Amino acid sequence: MTNPVVQAFFIGRAVAEIFNEQLENALTDALSELGKFDAEAREHLRQFTEQVMERANREAETTTQSRTTTTIVSQGSQSVDLQAMLDELRAEIALLRAELQRYRSNSV
Repeated sequence: MTNPVVQAFFIGRAVAEIFNEQLENALTDALSELGKFDAEAREHLRQFTEQVMERANREAETTTQSRTTTTIVSQGSQSVDLQAMLDELRAEIALLRAELQRYRSNSV
């Protein structure tokens, strides 16, 4: 290439092509990073939501279980512990079964 104008044209063209390739790569990388950031942010939000719901459900379950064993049920004018009330009901059931068994044995 002896003609400096032709040589300058090809140099300018090569510079423009390399500049366009680098700009394209930079833009592609930036969009890729943006997409990756968006996906990671969504995943973190999903995990956070799952942890919140899991903890809330666990707390609700714990509260429900503790309320079942320690609730005081008012019966008339006096308060009775739930476990004591269950024990009394079981004793009454056992007494009724015994009476029923005795009735059945006498009627035969």
